[in-house]
Amino acid sequence: MTTDTTAHLPIGVFDSGVGGLTVLRALRRALPAEDFLYLGDTARLPYGTKSGATVARYALQTTRVLVDIGVKLLVVACNTASSVALPGLNQAYPGLPVTGVIEPGAAAACEAAPRGRIAVIATGGTVRGAAYQAAILRRLPEATIATRSAQLFVSLAEEGWIDGAIVTDIARRYLDPLMAEFPDTGPDCLVLGCTHFPVLAQAIREVLPAGVCCIDSAETTAQCVADELAARGLLRPRGNGAGTVKFFATDDPERFARVGEIFLGEPLSAADVTLVDL
Repeated sequence: MTTDTTAHLPIGVFDSGVGGLTVLRALRRALPAEDFLYLGDTARLPYGTKSGATVARYALQTTRVLVDIGVKLLVVACNTASSVALPGLNQAYPGLPVTGVIEPGAAAACEAAPRGRIAVIATGGTVRGAAYQAAILRRLPEATIATRSAQLFVSLAEEGWIDGAIVTDIARRYLDPLMAEFPDTGPDCLVLGCTHFPVLAQAIREVLPAGVCCIDSAETTAQCVADELAARGLLRPRGNGAGTVKFFATDDPERFARVGEIFLGEPLSAADVTLVDL
């Protein structure tokens, strides 16, 4: 396949559910001419409570669906999968560029941490794997890092419960002990280490100390993808109009569409979502 032909293929994006739509949203802003395929593995979410071996296997299965349709680059829009599955994906598909969300998120955190004080909330799987710690310390060896699993945030986001007293109270339960690990003025930034978490950002910010910024890896990931495509000569030529998106889910397209609207920031119909069986 020639580079010119490959450039017209879509970009593949997958996540355990609808959280990765925050990444897709940023990708579409950064690359408006590109086509996308998005697959949410909603039948098997959440990934954050599964073992690393299981998540790596799931990632290979979801990627196979996208590769069989045809993609020029894969975005692993799931922090848990990014922490454990990239080596297996690179081995299985050596010719396919693969971008995760942890490295871009870690880079953004380091840039936002002049004192090197970084807090991370993520799923249990991502925290156990220590992927953010490793990625941050490679860039900023003197960094002070504290992490905490906030698994319940995933359930809240998937239910569309993104604000209100209950959400704020849960955010306080998670974040107060984490902030206490940074005496005096707290951390420089808080990494939202799960793609579900940005929709809860308002509630999270309400309980953060003043001056602590939130890091969402979506924008940085989108820029990394744009740079990778440009370097490989795979950017879709402009002038063909706006790109398209095709959505796939492994369970309940109606629920995917209903909750997905919150993450995508625009209307989404169940008729737009194709059910696939892995």
